[in-house]
Amino acid sequence: MKTLIKRAKVYCKSSEYDQKIVDMFIVDGVIEKISEQDLHMAADEVITANDLAVSLGWIDASVCFGEPGLEDRETIAHGLQVAEKSGFTAICLNPNSQPVISSQEGVNFLIQKSKNSLVDLYPIGALTLKSEGEYLAELFDMHSAGAVAFTDYKKNLSHTNLMKIALQYTKDFDGFVMAFCQDQQLAGTGLVHEGLMSTKLGLKGIPPLAESIMVARNIELLKYTNHRLHISTISTKESLDLIEKAKNEGLNISCSVAAHHLVLTDENLVEFDANYKILPPLRDLETVKALRNGLIDGIIDSIVSDHQPLTIESKRLEFELAKFGTIGLESCFGSLNNVLPTEVVIEKLTSARKWLKLPEPQFAVGQKANLTLFETHTAWTFSSENILSTNKNSAFIGQKMKGNPIKIIN
Repeated sequence: MKTLIKRAKVYCKSSEYDQKIVDMFIVDGVIEKISEQDLHMAADEVITANDLAVSLGWIDASVCFGEPGLEDRETIAHGLQVAEKSGFTAICLNPNSQPVISSQEGVNFLIQKSKNSLVDLYPIGALTLKSEGEYLAELFDMHSAGAVAFTDYKKNLSHTNLMKIALQYTKDFDGFVMAFCQDQQLAGTGLVHEGLMSTKLGLKGIPPLAESIMVARNIELLKYTNHRLHISTISTKESLDLIEKAKNEGLNISCSVAAHHLVLTDENLVEFDANYKILPPLRDLETVKALRNGLIDGIIDSIVSDHQPLTIESKRLEFELAKFGTIGLESCFGSLNNVLPTEVVIEKLTSARKWLKLPEPQFAVGQKANLTLFETHTAWTFSSENILSTNKNSAFIGQKMKGNPIKIIN
């Protein structure tokens, strides 16, 4: 198979071609030529478009599907098709299926189910057995089977000593803990960000302190264990400040932010649409601006979609009864590119391989092609017709977008 890419702008900081317009020739999955001059080669496929751009393949480090057990939310095969359409060559799959992925057999199942996909699937194992927060799961066995990290998705490990033991134990085999931070006693029965909007709407609020106090605790445990730690989907300025301080002190800490926390605010809640019921909750505009700055300044390492498909029965309810979560793969790039510089978006959609210690593709001749092709200028509005996901619980319906993924090569 021979593929010729014509006049594409490169977004890859590690490449000598960054921000240049190039032609690329790929033969049987290997980059044969990169040239700033026109290439005229016989090819089975020629890719050309107005405003064509190319980067290393995007990776999403927080994706949920449903299989095994919750296939009505999303199957693995169809979910990977959604990721492909959305421009991602790799995803990390959260363990919140039924049963929860907390054993070697579960990790093997995910790897086998994803074998024939263009999109690489990296399993994340549960940190505790059944994600119940009482006993550590089979961490070493899952690591040996291919789990790239461990987390109890959207569940804070409140047992401080167990978190300490998890960091100590995983250090022995360079396992990796991803911590969701929310003190449940402080969050209580809160539904949205605690602030002016929660008061106006009469909804119980979740204070930013509920997140930052657990970020602070986990940083202290990281200091004590001298390992590495990832803080997932931060949503407050206080968390950002704590992580910046920890990085300046030389701690091996990374963090991610969900796309919706960079684009949407708690003002979207005015119509009580349960699609905006998300955990952590959507914050105020001041916080969104701080998170964007944290991204540009390099404090935040990666952007994730935090894609979480949920059935109509889980979402089309009174706001208090609806489940937390939104899909985000299809809207990820277009929504981000509408509010942030394209080069920042691409850097943060390709950086997770580094902190996950995954093989990193190279934008160079002789390397296997792991690429995302996209365009950056088309203005459009996201609607349910743009959703390939089995379930349509998107917080981005009606949002302005800019740019589109075109194709992946992996």
